[in-house]
Amino acid sequence: MATKTKSNEIKITRIYDAPVRSVWDAWTDPKQVAKWWGPRGFTLTTHSKDLRPGGSWKYTMHGPDGVDYPNDTQYFEVEECAKLVYDHGGNDDQPPLFRVTVLFSEVHGKTKMEMSMKLASPEAAEETRKFIKMAGGNSTWDRLAEFVEKELSGKEKFIINRSFNAPLKQMFEMWTDPKHFAQWLPPTGFKMQFIRSDIRAGGSSFYCMMNDTGMKMYGRAEYLKIEKPNRIVYTQQFCDENEKVTRHPMSPTWPETMLTTVELTEEGADETRVTLTWEPYGATTSEELETFIKARDGMTQGWTGSFDKLEEYLQG
Repeated sequence: MATKTKSNEIKITRIYDAPVRSVWDAWTDPKQVAKWWGPRGFTLTTHSKDLRPGGSWKYTMHGPDGVDYPNDTQYFEVEECAKLVYDHGGNDDQPPLFRVTVLFSEVHGKTKMEMSMKLASPEAAEETRKFIKMAGGNSTWDRLAEFVEKELSGKEKFIINRSFNAPLKQMFEMWTDPKHFAQWLPPTGFKMQFIRSDIRAGGSSFYCMMNDTGMKMYGRAEYLKIEKPNRIVYTQQFCDENEKVTRHPMSPTWPETMLTTVELTEEGADETRVTLTWEPYGATTSEELETFIKARDGMTQGWTGSFDKLEEYLQG
């Protein structure tokens, strides 16, 4: 998520579980970048790419609503596997929107991507932050994480990041204290109640979500790892009121068991980034996997709604 400052820069940091070369190639190879560039639902057509100082990348982004967005990126610095500097958002009808600097570095076998977008003024930066959030622009970097994961391991995962104005300790409590967790996790229109909760490694929980019409959905979680204050890993299943495992009430081909990994990273004294990874767990049929893959847009909307509620809850 864009860092909230009063400067004319928007900064984004991500850690990818992949070598720098893999992330660099995903950025610079037209065939690879077409598989992840842009918000969820967008596709990409590259017309030409000349990756060198003074070169350009001409492409069109195709929105899910059928609108095309032509782009002419101009490169100023290209340091292989290390740095890109370019102007973004320009085309025949408008000047560039901002100058982008992307740094790639190796950290414990993973890749740290540090991006800054420099605009004309703090006001322009704030407006761009709002536009990025409204357009789901940050999902671009989640799609990159999913792409490099698939390329390296063959696994299909859903990944979403969000930064919150809350210290690391408080954010850990939001995920591990039932009285907090139940306030923000449920889908819009639902309330959540823990029938049993033992949130620790080796523990489990049993809960119910209900809406105003009386619809109830039961679920259970098994906690595999809890590494305070940075990592929580658990499985989830739908079940009935007796904790007997059932299928998703609105999607019978949804995977029976999901694995959730939550990583909490301190971005400042009072800011924490949440990286959530969701993936099918255990025996999964090809039909279930296909259902999962096609549901990424919906998962983004669902988790975005929960994170919006978490943001409001933290402010309260």
